[in-house]
Amino acid sequence: MTKLTGDERTTALAPLKSSGWTEVKDRDAIYKEFLFKDFNEAFGFMSRVACLAEKMDHHPEWFNVYNKVQVTLASHDVSGISGRDVRMATFMEEILKK
Repeated sequence: MTKLTGDERTTALAPLKSSGWTEVKDRDAIYKEFLFKDFNEAFGFMSRVACLAEKMDHHPEWFNVYNKVQVTLASHDVSGISGRDVRMATFMEEILKK
């Protein structure tokens, strides 16, 4: 896996940015805060993401309090945003649509 740069990065991040993802200041990472109806819904979301994370061997940095899940994605092995981060963020967005 390689770090996304240039046009590849711009193209890959555009749909995520339109869904509320932002680039982290002073770090090559993306971030989003998800709000759910309650803790059960938030935990269910995290559980679904955790299953994909294990399969990908790529784990999000996240923080949860009650109905809020804050997620930061970056690939430590390339010191920045890679296709794995885009895939994981896209999966999170797909969960929300269901």
